[in-house]
Amino acid sequence: MAKKTPKNAKSNELDGKEFFAAISLIEKEKGIPKSYMLDKIAQALVSAYKRDHEGITDNVFIDANEANGTVRMYVKKEIVEEVDNPYTEIALEEARKTLPTAQTGDVVRIEIKPRNFGRIAAQTARQVIIQGMREAEHNMIYDMFSSKEHEMLLGTVTRVDPRNGAVSLRISSNGESTDAYLAPSEQVRGEVIREGDRLKVYVVEVRRSSRGPQVLISRTHPGLVKRLFELEVPEIYDGTVEIRSIAREAGSRSKLAVWSADENVDPIGACVGPKGVRVNNVVAELRNEKIDIIKYSDDPAEFVAASLSPADVISVQPLEGSKSCRVVVPDDQLSLAIGKEGQNARLAAKLTGYKIDIKAESAAHEWDEEDAAAVLQRANEEIANATAAAASMESAILAAFGMSSYEEAMQALAEDEAEEAAAAAAAEAEAAEEAEASNEE
Repeated sequence: MAKKTPKNAKSNELDGKEFFAAISLIEKEKGIPKSYMLDKIAQALVSAYKRDHEGITDNVFIDANEANGTVRMYVKKEIVEEVDNPYTEIALEEARKTLPTAQTGDVVRIEIKPRNFGRIAAQTARQVIIQGMREAEHNMIYDMFSSKEHEMLLGTVTRVDPRNGAVSLRISSNGESTDAYLAPSEQVRGEVIREGDRLKVYVVEVRRSSRGPQVLISRTHPGLVKRLFELEVPEIYDGTVEIRSIAREAGSRSKLAVWSADENVDPIGACVGPKGVRVNNVVAELRNEKIDIIKYSDDPAEFVAASLSPADVISVQPLEGSKSCRVVVPDDQLSLAIGKEGQNARLAAKLTGYKIDIKAESAAHEWDEEDAAAVLQRANEEIANATAAAASMESAILAAFGMSSYEEAMQALAEDEAEEAAAAAAAEAEAAEEAEASNEE
């Protein structure tokens, strides 16, 4: 009977070719640089070896040669006559078995076979490698999505929390995907979201965390309206038409102020589009949220008047020294200008940055009365302040003369005048006597 050839025992040696092939596959599939993975794996192997050999210091290193397809671990040891630390030193006699020319004081490197690693060391190496891959993947995802802050992305709903309504979405960008969190406060009130729905969301912020990047998204942010118009209106995308400001109450109404430096381009018409198709697409994406598009102006009065659309405006009076203005509208337009629960006026104020006070034409005279009353009040306050200042000055003067009241000062003055009058009378009498005596002589 022919003698059976024994099967080769399974080796624990690290196959260099398979190793580099695996690293190349990770780089291709995950996009993790090969150099990064080699560094992490080298750290893992060294860490694993140190765990089983407590006396080892920093004299262990990895030599990975992709050209030769080899990955080897070495330990550096100093040649000595007598070994005190077997982890860092080797006897001269032992060194000369493999290197006949070795001399005391030389440093030699001795190969360590990976098959000699203990089970715990191998597990440690595996964990470090996996952690390195995870960190690299997290960094790549963070770098990718942090560049998408304040941009709009398309996501697929993967889960809706039945307790609080929070939504998890899977969003993608340039081949990278991650989970994003849509908090209930960032959802449009009344909007029904189901698993499997595809939603356009605005990336508010990307944060680092121990569990990987956290992408915070919103459906209520005004930036979402801006990005949707950029998607639908080529003139906004190429910069011909600019969005100067946006005011939004998500799910209800938005106001958009647009402007163009090109006199031949109508910014409002460009946003509305042929037969309203462009603005209607945005409205549909926002679940029928109403959108007012107005023309921006550097003139505050003109801008504020336009912002109160669809109401007509008779006049706008900006108040000096403040970001406030008074608006007069026809009597039948007052409720329209203010809007339901004050929404139209509130959005106009957010859009323009002005505090807006609105009155009907028939009640505009009330401002004159209010101004007159304010002027009278200021005059009374000035008089009161002047009186108080005079009283304070009077008290200070009296105190300087050692007096406590106005009456005391008047009495002292009267006494001084009486004394002066008496002195003058005495002087006159004395002069008369002297004249009389002179005449007699």
